[in-house]
Order: sequence, then C-alpha cells, then structure tokens
Amino acid sequence: MYSNKQILKVSSPILLSLLAQNIIQVIDTAFLGRVGEVELGASALAGIIYIGIYTLGFGFSMGSQILIGRRNGEGNYHKIGEIVIQGILFLLIPALLLIPLLRFASVEWLPSMFSSGAVAGAVSDYLEWRVFGLLFAFTNVMFRAFYIGIAHTKVLTINAVVMALVNVLFDYGLIFGNLGMPAMGIAGAAIASVISEIASTLFFIIYTRKRANPRKYGFTTIRFQWRVIKMILDISIFMMVQYLFSVATWMLFFLFIENYMGERSLAVTNIVRSFYTIFTIPSNALGSSTSTLVSNTIGAGRSSEVLQLVKRISFLSLGVTLLVILAVSLFPRLMIHIYTDDPSLIGDTVVPLYVLISSLPLYSVGSVLFSAVSGTGNTRTALRYEIFTLIFYMFYMWLVIIFLRLSVAAAWTTEHVYWIFLIALSSYYLRSGKWKDRII
Repeated sequence: MYSNKQILKVSSPILLSLLAQNIIQVIDTAFLGRVGEVELGASALAGIIYIGIYTLGFGFSMGSQILIGRRNGEGNYHKIGEIVIQGILFLLIPALLLIPLLRFASVEWLPSMFSSGAVAGAVSDYLEWRVFGLLFAFTNVMFRAFYIGIAHTKVLTINAVVMALVNVLFDYGLIFGNLGMPAMGIAGAAIASVISEIASTLFFIIYTRKRANPRKYGFTTIRFQWRVIKMILDISIFMMVQYLFSVATWMLFFLFIENYMGERSLAVTNIVRSFYTIFTIPSNALGSSTSTLVSNTIGAGRSSEVLQLVKRISFLSLGVTLLVILAVSLFPRLMIHIYTDDPSLIGDTVVPLYVLISSLPLYSVGSVLFSAVSGTGNTRTALRYEIFTLIFYMFYMWLVIIFLRLSVAAAWTTEHVYWIFLIALSSYYLRSGKWKDRII
C-alpha cells in the first residue's frame, strides 16, 4: 500500500510542474488584461480552441501513461521505451496535418462563430501562430506520460520552470515590444507560447538521453510499429474522445457567454477560468498520480488495495483544496487585481469567483475518482460516464445562460452539476469491482 508520503512524493513534482506550466496562462492573461478587454476575452476563446486540438494528443498520452504504469508495475521496463517512441511518431502525423488546416480555419471559418468582430479578429491573430506549437506540445505530452508512468516526476518540475521562464521573457518582449522585439499584442502571446514549447521539447530530449537510462527502458529502436500503436489506441482512443467532448462543451460555454452576455461577461469569465485552472492544480496533480498509482498497483497484483488508495488520495485532495478556498475567500479583490486594474471589472468578477470556489470541493474528489476509473484501464466506461454527464451539463448550461438569461455567476454553477454526476458514477463503478479482471 502506498503511504501518504509516497503519494505526495509522486504528486508534488506534478503539482509544481502544473503550477509552472499554468503560470504561463496567468502571465498571458495578466499581460493581455493590460492590453484590453477584447484581447482578454479573445485569449480565452482562442485558448479553448487550441486546447480542444491539444486534448487529442493529451488523451493519447494518458492512455500511454496507463500502459507505462502497468508495465512499470509488472517490472517490464524494456517495453516502456517503445510506447513512448511510437506515441511520438504517431502524434507527429496529426500535428503536421492539423497545422495548415487550423491556420486556414482561423481566418476563413472561425470568425463566423462570434458576434463581436473585434473578438473574432483577435482569436484569428492568436491561432494563426499558436497552432505551430502542436508539433512540440504533442511530443512533450509523451515525455510527460513516460516520467509520470515510471513515477520519476521531479524532472517535470525542472522542465516546467524552464518553459515558464522562456514564456515570460518572450511574452514581455513580444506583447508590448520590449527587449528590442516587435509589439505584436495577442499574436505575440501566441508566439511566446510556441517558443516555450520548443524549449520544453529540447529539454526533455537532452535530459532523457543523459539521465533516463535509455537502455533499461528500451529507447533503442526508432521505427514505426503498428502493433504498439494499436495497443496504445485500444486504451487511449476513448480518453481522446472523452477529452475532446469535454473541451468542446467547455468551448460551448464560452461561446454562449460571448453571444448572449457580451464582451464584459466574456472578460469576467476568462479571469474566473484562469483562477479555476490555478486552483485545481493540486487536485489535477493528485488525479494524475491516482491514474498511475492505480495502474501500478493492479500491475503488481494488489488489486485489493485500490479502493483504500483512492480513498486516501481523495482525502488528501479535499484537504489541500479547502486550504486554497480559505486563502481565496480572504482576499478575492486583491487576487483579481492580478489580471486587471479596472475597478468595475474587478467588482463584476467577485461573485462569479465565489461561485467557482464553492465547486472546488466537488472537483477535488471527483477528479481523483474519475482518474481512478481510467487508471483501471477501462477507458471505455470512463467515456460513457463523461458523455452521460455532459448531456446534463449542456442542458443545464442552456437553461441558465440562454433560456433563463441569468448572470455570469449563475452560469458557473454548471461546474457543480458536472462534478456531482461524475462523482456518483465513478463511485458506483469503483465499488462494483468490475474493473478487477481488466487486462491491458
């Protein structure tokens, strides 16, 4: 049985990695909040579109991570490297195909989705450059899956710090025209993010060659092997679809806000979303650890310990989240000031922020339970649960935003609905024991 100390040893570097990576988003949002409300809102919409594509690679890597964790638990270390290499080779294909398609779509198709011409133009300016990051982002997610799967997560912290520092430097230069760089506004933020992803890829390649014992983990053959790809897809395809559906409904949420509530509400929503990303980092880190530790535990033949492990991680996640809620509740206006100097915008954001933090206890437990479902290897069931939950999520979102025309604060109660359903479904599955005979 993993102790709390061992769980935190795996989770802490992931947490620091996520924190450093999401500081990039915070800095982008903070810088663009000084450029204007249009750029602030547009960066959220453009970011969601990019993340929607990125989740295809991320879902594939999560399936890979579960397989890597299982092989690590079995002691079959030599089979891990081929999973990583084949994953990278496979993901480079959609990346190369999607870049020209998305650049064309950002100019010709996407503007018709938005009611504001200014927002549409800013979204196009961002995505035209941001899509080049897919090549490197898809490579990075496979390295991340490798290091989390073998429970060697300290490297993720170093990588993320490198990534964040590079992004800060180029954000400062390219958004405002400092350090001899051109002033490019929201397009500069996109280019800075791409450069930081390139830096991350270079770091992973160098570190893995020098420190990760390539021979032990089977990093010896670089050639396309469909057998390995098919094995990964058998697990990851459902996670890819699951993440895509999840982000698509998230995008729909922002489109509803932009179309039915206006640019100010969109700016408020982006600030709240940025806080959401930061506040959920502890739960996301523990969720990633849950998937790996559950897979390792089953691989080591200790399935009877899984439920107790998940319960322990859930309580850890909830405890950390309650501390976050306490800190935010004391100084909401001060925290919102990070993103904007506008007193009116700060005032409009306070209540939605309180609604958001009221959903965090549900998130903290739900993310662990749902990650445990995926960690058992039954990603098909996880997808079914996600689809079932999203149906109710979208109906509630339509009811609150479009039919009843309630406030931005009321719109954020959609998160409560989403996590209540996922907690109920995930708890039922884990207690049923149906996952114990799953072989991957």
